[in-house]
Amino acid sequence: MSLNCENVLHRKCNCHVLIFRGQANQVVDCRVCGDPHSRLRFAFVEFADEYSAKAALSLGRMNFGFTQLKVLPSKTAILPVNPTFLPRSEDEREMCARTVYCTNIDKKVTQADVKNFFETRCGEVSRLRLLGDQVHSTRIAFVEFVNAESAILALDRCGDTLGSQPIRVSPSKTPVRPRAPRTSSPSLDKS
Repeated sequence: MSLNCENVLHRKCNCHVLIFRGQANQVVDCRVCGDPHSRLRFAFVEFADEYSAKAALSLGRMNFGFTQLKVLPSKTAILPVNPTFLPRSEDEREMCARTVYCTNIDKKVTQADVKNFFETRCGEVSRLRLLGDQVHSTRIAFVEFVNAESAILALDRCGDTLGSQPIRVSPSKTPVRPRAPRTSSPSLDKS
């Protein structure tokens, strides 16, 4: 079951702590949405079971710092990540701790631009995958850092402009796996 939380103002929102202090171990997923500089930010929080969600819902309006959060039942579910992309080993889980997922990247921005943006602000990038197509107006990137501390710093870049658009940065649930080498097709040489 998912809940919608309105008035989420914190730039680095850890929903496990921020919203449901006593039930953090029951939170399965959290997605923070909206402009990080706006009062209109909101989050979707998914719980392990209906009982936990109802208990969190009973909190009604709650204060976090100087802001009152509004907790409501969600009309939509959080779309799950394809299980084949999830970490398969302890090494891959550690890679995820060093990786951020970036969205709303301007199509004119290059892989070198993304790498330079994060390295000058956060730390050394060990691997980067910039993805996009002709259908969507923006691109996405997975940025893996050498150190987990750099990934934490990168979360503060949410809302910063890269190219001509503010990017969104969130923790990655999937590791950036090395690309499999392309296999060459059999030779068609008929000597």
